[in-house]
Amino acid sequence: MAAWDLSVIVEDLGPDALPVTLSVMSDLHIGGVILKLVEKTQMKRDWSDHALWWEQKQQWLLRTAWSLEKYGIHADARLLFMPQHKPLKLGLPNGITLRLQVSFSSPVFQTVMEICRMLNIRHPEELSLLQPVEEKKKKKDKDVAPEIYDLTEVPLSSVSRPCLYNGMPAHFADSAEMEAIYKMLSVTQPPPAPEAIAKQYRPASVVDKAHINGRWLDSSRCLMQQGIQKDDKLWLRFKYFAFYDIDPKYDVVRLTQLYEQARWAILLEDIDCTEEEMMLFGALQYHISKVSQSEPQMLTTSAAMDDLESALQSLEVKMEGESSSASELLENITAPELNDYLKIFRPKRLTLKGYKQYWFKFQDTSISYFKSKEESIGEPIQQINLKGCEVAPDVNVAAQKFLIRLRIPAPEGMNEVYLRCENEQQYAEWMAACRLASKGKSRVDSSYKSEIQNIRSFLAMQKTNSGSHGNAPASDESINTHSLVSPRYHKKYKPKQLAPRILDAYQNVAHLSLTEAVMHFLRTWQALPDFGLSYVVVRFKGSRKDEVLGIAQNRLIRIDLGVGDVVKTWRYNNMKQWNVNWDIRQMAIEFEGNVNIAFSCVTADCKIVHEFIGGYIFMSTRSREKSDTLNEELFYKLTGGHEAL
Repeated sequence: MAAWDLSVIVEDLGPDALPVTLSVMSDLHIGGVILKLVEKTQMKRDWSDHALWWEQKQQWLLRTAWSLEKYGIHADARLLFMPQHKPLKLGLPNGITLRLQVSFSSPVFQTVMEICRMLNIRHPEELSLLQPVEEKKKKKDKDVAPEIYDLTEVPLSSVSRPCLYNGMPAHFADSAEMEAIYKMLSVTQPPPAPEAIAKQYRPASVVDKAHINGRWLDSSRCLMQQGIQKDDKLWLRFKYFAFYDIDPKYDVVRLTQLYEQARWAILLEDIDCTEEEMMLFGALQYHISKVSQSEPQMLTTSAAMDDLESALQSLEVKMEGESSSASELLENITAPELNDYLKIFRPKRLTLKGYKQYWFKFQDTSISYFKSKEESIGEPIQQINLKGCEVAPDVNVAAQKFLIRLRIPAPEGMNEVYLRCENEQQYAEWMAACRLASKGKSRVDSSYKSEIQNIRSFLAMQKTNSGSHGNAPASDESINTHSLVSPRYHKKYKPKQLAPRILDAYQNVAHLSLTEAVMHFLRTWQALPDFGLSYVVVRFKGSRKDEVLGIAQNRLIRIDLGVGDVVKTWRYNNMKQWNVNWDIRQMAIEFEGNVNIAFSCVTADCKIVHEFIGGYIFMSTRSREKSDTLNEELFYKLTGGHEAL
């Protein structure tokens, strides 16, 4: 076998250095090439993180036992010898930028896991990396570079959970500077200045919202393969809105960053909400920023005390459970009937018909309705089984509007039904029953009463206590209203009109602790009708116009671009299979009941859509027992796709 010359560029020798030429044979393995290189450079240093990158093929040569011949490398190959870990600037949801060492050779999924381990964020599978959107620059703006906090010296650990010291990972407890950085990660930022909100990119339409999803990186390929260079800037964001096992005790950073992402989504109108909801969000932000300045950290409790506390609590629950009398148990088994007059409406496109009143009966997990109470002995007009349906609130307390939106699964998609209740009491009971029924539980379930209680307290938060500013700040000057609501309301109202409304809503949340307020903000955000929807512009097979596909945690939604109406909904649990034809970049999905759809993607690569669907299916496979170990292989199987070679 003949020897031949192979040139390799060694990054550590500097940008102007000439390539190192080695005499090799085709049966020499990659490890041997690296050994020859290291000997020839004569540099004394740790080379363990270095590897070879093949530029033409955009691939790392990580299998050191493979020979040059097996990889197909010839004399014309352009090889670079460089570290696999390089610094990257990372923008977090709360606007802070960190500089840290990350792997440029592992799949992005693993790189995100590595970042989350360092920052103490559990469940890294919910996050991913996004190429940033440019901010609008005004001429008079001086170029003020944002401060970057350097974490490149932090050693990378492979342990799934870092050791905590004083409630923070040990590497943040090393110095006062590091401790200050961890505090920034785990404490909510003060409300942003109105100018800062105005500078941010604000989507004006669903199509604008769809463009951001074209920027997600591919989870199964590495940063280097996606053109990311050393010291480039990327955003770390929650991508899958299926938040698993949130525990304020362990999830300080995760909760803070999630709150910040939700807050910016509301301020930049990335998600729609009513005026009442906006005032509540404003009040919660005001309260959270006020409390986070005065209340000590959420993280200083000692772990041993926490464990003892939770053990005592569960013991208390057990004792209570055992003491219930036989009559109480009997009372629980036979839930009282729930029936009443409600109004129903089935939204169809271009319909002008309004709500009609019927007599409704709730039994187990289904609703039946009749023309009147007298006719309820006979056959119902219709019986709707709520198991597996979706229940969304549509409430405006001030306007006395109490709607329950139901989406009922059907073979061809989803059928929408709206129920209108007369008052709060009726709404709380029926809404609680619908929520339980959607999970397959009846009102006999012990959680029914607490569900009613939660709904009532949720409604109480929206009420305005006009005229009673008992514990509201004395002066309205202390509240910068335009930092708390989206720019649309800056144009619509003056600060002195907004302040009393935000302070009214603040009355209802002023008693909450910092953690409770953050959790309440997130719950309210999750209750919005459009929560968790990621949009992509697509062209359905056989159609001549672009439409929008909304991808949610449990369903796909087809949206008409012209009117913004939902045309069809398909649920993942009715999905038999989904395929991608990589040559023509088209996705085909088959559902039960011989329903087939196919579309090509306009604003994002079809790989991104494929990954969203596979990712959400992966999220639904997580369970408590296995919560600490991630089945990486399954994630790649569901999201990877098999690109055409």
